[in-house]
Amino acid sequence: MTTDIKKIIILTLLLLISCAAFLVWNAQGNWDFVLPLRAKKLGALLLVAYSVGVSTLLFQTLTNNPILTPSVLGFDTLYIFLQTLLVVLLGSVGYTQLPLTGKFFLELAVMMGASVLLFQMLLRQGGRDLTRMILIGVIFGVLFRSVSSLLQRMIDPEEFAVAQANTFASFNTVNTNLLLVSGALVALSGTFLWRERHRLDVHLLGRDQVINLGIDYSRHTLLILLWISALVATATAAVGPVSFFGLLVCALANYVSGSLKHSVRLPMVFLLAAIMLVGGQAIFEHALGMKAVLSVVVEFAGGLVFLWLVLGKRKVL
Repeated sequence: MTTDIKKIIILTLLLLISCAAFLVWNAQGNWDFVLPLRAKKLGALLLVAYSVGVSTLLFQTLTNNPILTPSVLGFDTLYIFLQTLLVVLLGSVGYTQLPLTGKFFLELAVMMGASVLLFQMLLRQGGRDLTRMILIGVIFGVLFRSVSSLLQRMIDPEEFAVAQANTFASFNTVNTNLLLVSGALVALSGTFLWRERHRLDVHLLGRDQVINLGIDYSRHTLLILLWISALVATATAAVGPVSFFGLLVCALANYVSGSLKHSVRLPMVFLLAAIMLVGGQAIFEHALGMKAVLSVVVEFAGGLVFLWLVLGKRKVL
């Protein structure tokens, strides 16, 4: 048994312990009510952990850069802009009455379409022009943030409160109504990405090696980018925009793992993200009584990791 397999087994056991603690901690015997409620929330947390962690790892693989995340390039601000625009067009009552499944597929279509437009420069330049790609993402992020702020100033306070409630990540109010749709999407992505794990390893060698080994670089990169967009949309629909959580878990996975193979890092990223979300939410919710917010701690730690990677110039990949 290799060292990496032992690490994955240990992380799996820690995740099982975290899940058990989340389900039964302070249940006080009300099993018929507590277990179904917590089980749905647990499923949503696991979906978010997979979506955020795996999408960030895939993006870092395509760009061969350990400090880039989809959030840095404007996906969060696009989500905020979309929510604000829907509130402006439909009003607070119309927005709250939107069918969740239809709203989710609308967000999915917008984010996947935006990803194709945003990364077409990367595809055209063969993955070399990272500076231009980052600048495009930052500019669009500033644009969406500014327009969202302008729209929020133009609406009445009630509508503003509705729009504002959907612009911050919250693990305390996870949207469990999309479990079936999100679960199917995650299952499809997991099946596809596991089949593509060896091709993803080749992407770490650069565009020339990918082409030399017979892989259609543009087509394969576009497929991975579309899956990244789908996973980001899944996570944001469940808990709201999360900026640095994926960066945090990917940095931990790269540090813990002794291999660059995606057959090791894909499950490790998911396990680490799930342990942090499920274990952290169990502590904050059942031990601290909702007196603190997990998303603030996660984003703060992720921001520190980002600064450490940038200022420390650590070569993780």
